[in-house]
Amino acid sequence: MDFQATFERALPYHDFLARYGTEAHRERWRAVYERIRLTEAQRQMLSGAQRRINLLCLAGTWCGDCVTQGPILQRMAEAGPEIRLRFADRDTEAPLQDEVMLNAGRRIPVVLFLSEDFQECARYGDRTLAVYRRMAHERLGPSCPTGIVPPGPDQLADVTADWLREFERVSLMLRLSPRLRALHGD
Repeated sequence: MDFQATFERALPYHDFLARYGTEAHRERWRAVYERIRLTEAQRQMLSGAQRRINLLCLAGTWCGDCVTQGPILQRMAEAGPEIRLRFADRDTEAPLQDEVMLNAGRRIPVVLFLSEDFQECARYGDRTLAVYRRMAHERLGPSCPTGIVPPGPDQLADVTADWLREFERVSLMLRLSPRLRALHGD
């Protein structure tokens, strides 16, 4: 799959919400976005990335998991000058949806971490470990909560930390890559 072409077709955060979200969807995403707080250490880690990372997120504005995780990704992108974030709509990007199936299912959100030259480094989604731990503890049944009730502050912080750990892992992978070190002479 041509991830670069898909990335270029995908939309920045606000454009994605404007095109695919209803007013109610946009309000849910905004409410979560306003509650996300990155620590100074997290902001420093994100701003210290030395290689460009392209994040391609397959999502739906209506999906409760996307309501939580999309704004986290946007906050990360705002804090990291080397992070380029784009959102692709699940319902209009069938080839991407087929490419990123997890556990033989079409799940969202799924994020592809792509190098500066659009080589796949990782894919992460549909829910983070913190969410699965909570679901296992509470034995919740819905496969995609509505997003009407946002996660509690501890849950939001835990999900944010999960995403940041994966970002740091990929950032270090790219920084230590022999291929990219040779390209950049560092």
